[in-house]
Amino acid sequence: MNIHETLMELLNAPEGERYQFKEWKGKGDFKEAAKICCALANCGGGKLVLGVTDKRPRKVVGTTAFPQPERTRIDLMNKLRISIDFHIYQHENGRILVFDVASRPIGLPVQADGGAWWYKGDSLTMLPEDVRCEIYAESGHDFSSDICIGATLQDLDLDAIEDFRSRWVNKSRSIRIKNLPFEQLLIDCEAITDKGITYAALILFGTRAALGRYLSQAEVIFEYRSKETPGQAQQREEFRVGFFSYYDRIWELVNLRNDLQNYQDGLFVLDIPTFNERVVRESLLNAVSHRNYQLSGSVFVRQYRDRLIVESPGGLPSGITVGNILNRQSPRNRLIATILALCGLVERSGQGMNLIYELSIRDSKSIPDFGDSDAYFVSLTLNGLILDGRIFTIFSRIGNERMESFTIDDFLIIDSLLHERKLTDHLIKQVKRLTDIGVVERVGRGRYVLARGYYETKGKSGVRMHPVSLDRESCKGLILQHLKNCEDDGSPLREIQQVLPNHSKNQVQYLLRELLSENNVFQKGSTTASRWFVKP
Repeated sequence: MNIHETLMELLNAPEGERYQFKEWKGKGDFKEAAKICCALANCGGGKLVLGVTDKRPRKVVGTTAFPQPERTRIDLMNKLRISIDFHIYQHENGRILVFDVASRPIGLPVQADGGAWWYKGDSLTMLPEDVRCEIYAESGHDFSSDICIGATLQDLDLDAIEDFRSRWVNKSRSIRIKNLPFEQLLIDCEAITDKGITYAALILFGTRAALGRYLSQAEVIFEYRSKETPGQAQQREEFRVGFFSYYDRIWELVNLRNDLQNYQDGLFVLDIPTFNERVVRESLLNAVSHRNYQLSGSVFVRQYRDRLIVESPGGLPSGITVGNILNRQSPRNRLIATILALCGLVERSGQGMNLIYELSIRDSKSIPDFGDSDAYFVSLTLNGLILDGRIFTIFSRIGNERMESFTIDDFLIIDSLLHERKLTDHLIKQVKRLTDIGVVERVGRGRYVLARGYYETKGKSGVRMHPVSLDRESCKGLILQHLKNCEDDGSPLREIQQVLPNHSKNQVQYLLRELLSENNVFQKGSTTASRWFVKP
């Protein structure tokens, strides 16, 4: 469809639940735009068209509203917590700006300025209560909002509640929240009601005794394992208490063995931690928010030297698959998600997984792996080794200011092209934005590459960067074969690095330490002149 046909389709579209037209020749009204986009999302998604009259026959009048539409798009997404795109059309009568608004998440209405808006015909109104109930029912029953019979305020940990309060105050800047009695604080966030204590209150603030009595499966177990072989973990801690009592402790445990990997970009050396703090925290939040608390079993956080595995009972929520996990949301425990959002731990509803993917790509790590998940457990593997450090140079050249407007699709496109993976049909539809700003070039029908300027790293113009295609065990096999070929002389680290040219020094040292712990190799000497040998 060409631009003329697209404009004619817009001008002839019926105004109502899916299309809204505003002239707004001059300054735009952001608050009104947010309400309109909120209502469109609650009605299943739609378009806000600026620079066109709303009366038929429609005419293009042009608009100068929102001169930085990327910034407006980001502000709207941060406010509404949904995906929004935009398009600009140039007409002889002026500029037309169209905001494309995605549908609300499954089971969750979108809110703006204190209410959930929607359209009844052409009228912008508050969402009726019966419609709200229907939306909540889409994702099934919310166990976390059920009342735990027999639980009392004495079953809640005051320190955990105060931790939540301080985070909520920091997010909202509200003095009122700071001075509320703790019972009123819990009422305001709906953790308790006039009917009693909710399961969400126990999961987030409960004491060990209370969880043991009412919900023993609501626990998180951390394990550190230096070896792949089964057996006792080197460190294990169990947390059968409210989430706010252990949230920071989990990260402290992971960070105890969080080695730095180095990448040199010209004169600068970047230190990249194996485990990104925000990725680890978001993964834990995701497990606690979306696990099925009616099933037995605990959330496990298993740390190895080069990866972290987070397992949670219950499988993916209804309507969510690995294929659509980045563009569809279905909160299994809505009340827990709401309380976490109040205090800023959840930035945008349903966007935690997007953040995990984005940060993994920006750190040159493998994208999250759900390969071991099934109908009863979700298993998320976060691989910590850097695949190709030159991605840092590429993102440096793109610039943080430009990347602020990037969607998760933009990052996936760059990651796919960098590692020479074929773009999916969905990503091909989204690639135009990156070609328009010169980050991506089209080299044939359906074929794209990163622009030449982003490949010119370390003076190697036009070099296509290849992924590390071998898995960890294959890499260790190559090292062992090299050491066998060295016979009795052994090999220094610098020569072993040449066996795996796409791996950093730290990555090769990781592999050697694993081989050492498995009793396959040994080392003579402790300085840079030390040599490695294969065991007979």
